[in-house]
Amino acid sequence: MTNIENNFLGIKSPNPFWLASAPPTDKKINVTRAFEAGWGGVVWKTLGDQVKNVSSRYAALNHDGQRMVGLNNIELISDRPLEINLKEIKEIIREWPDRAVIASLMANTDRKSWHELIKRVQDTGCHGFELNFGCPHGMTERGMGAVVGQDPEIAKMVVEWVMEVAQIPVITKLTPNVHSVVPTAKAVVEAGTNGLSLINTIQSLMGVDLDTLIPYPNVGGQTAFGGYCGPAVKPIALKMLTTIGQNEMMKNIPVSGIGGISTWKDAVEFMLMGAGNVQVCTAVMKHGFKIINDLCGGLNNWMDEKGFATLEDFRGLSLNKVTHWEALDLNYHIVARIDQDKCIHCGLCYISCEDAAHQSISITKGIPYNKYMIKENECVGCNLCKLVCPVEDCISMIEQRKGDEYLNWHEFVRRGLPLNDH
Repeated sequence: MTNIENNFLGIKSPNPFWLASAPPTDKKINVTRAFEAGWGGVVWKTLGDQVKNVSSRYAALNHDGQRMVGLNNIELISDRPLEINLKEIKEIIREWPDRAVIASLMANTDRKSWHELIKRVQDTGCHGFELNFGCPHGMTERGMGAVVGQDPEIAKMVVEWVMEVAQIPVITKLTPNVHSVVPTAKAVVEAGTNGLSLINTIQSLMGVDLDTLIPYPNVGGQTAFGGYCGPAVKPIALKMLTTIGQNEMMKNIPVSGIGGISTWKDAVEFMLMGAGNVQVCTAVMKHGFKIINDLCGGLNNWMDEKGFATLEDFRGLSLNKVTHWEALDLNYHIVARIDQDKCIHCGLCYISCEDAAHQSISITKGIPYNKYMIKENECVGCNLCKLVCPVEDCISMIEQRKGDEYLNWHEFVRRGLPLNDH
């Protein structure tokens, strides 16, 4: 029997799926519906000084018939009075004692503002704080959000202020709008943060309406850079999560994974790369709270199939499989193979290989269809044909090593081996 109960920084929840700080966690009615559906926890939409939001706020990237592959927003933190939010957080905690309730916070960059906000929110009985050092729009102009996360020294200073008064676990949410998340992560860990969460949204411009010539989203004829999220950002989030998990100083720091998580498979990938739990937003904004059934069911089934009893049994298992390019085995070689019984003769593999790769596929023209074959002696194993093929498992990649020994780039150079002969 599998057990997907989660313990993150001592904060327990019935599953590892939390709702990220965003519109779905903006008020009690939303959170109640989420918990009724089965979500394990929520990070309440960021609290701070009340703001005024604009209209419209969202724009989406649609691709190849799929809607909302990416989502852009120019929405700010909660625009509801702090007193109402605090009252509703208290009520939710009382009514749902087995769920995790985290308060996302953003204050002016001075000790007094952070101390006051921490103390007021702490009185609600919430289980932890998430410090929003990531919002890339609107709040940055006020010296908050990503401006803090982009400067390790400022981030460290703010976390030190927070830790002076916080009596519950503190999670620091990092911005991806940097060359590397590691410097800021190190700084806030040194300052005493109990955990990290990443990534926040990526600064973006979604596109331009070709009829009006106004970029999206349209606010009275103008727009602003916004935060990008959704399935399209998942690879970036996984990369940044991995850099944290592989860092010697931070390998034991609990991390809540965020960024494009839409399915149970996405969640498993994040946990394999070290995440202690995951946070979801865009998928809920598109499909609603009931996707939690698929998330929990899929995770349970996969764990049962693999023989994992708890989440900790597989967390971080894939971290050591990511290395530097120079350490990869140059003798490892694969070639493509087309299953003629599955081939639908569309020619996409041939076109992509001929125009954009290595001309390693031959074409035999015929009636009623053409036939495509791999030139194995010319195939470099780049995977492009397999990626463009619309038929699952029609093209497979077969290992054909070039040598028995493991040979990386450093050893290749040390031996002075000729490039053209290898």
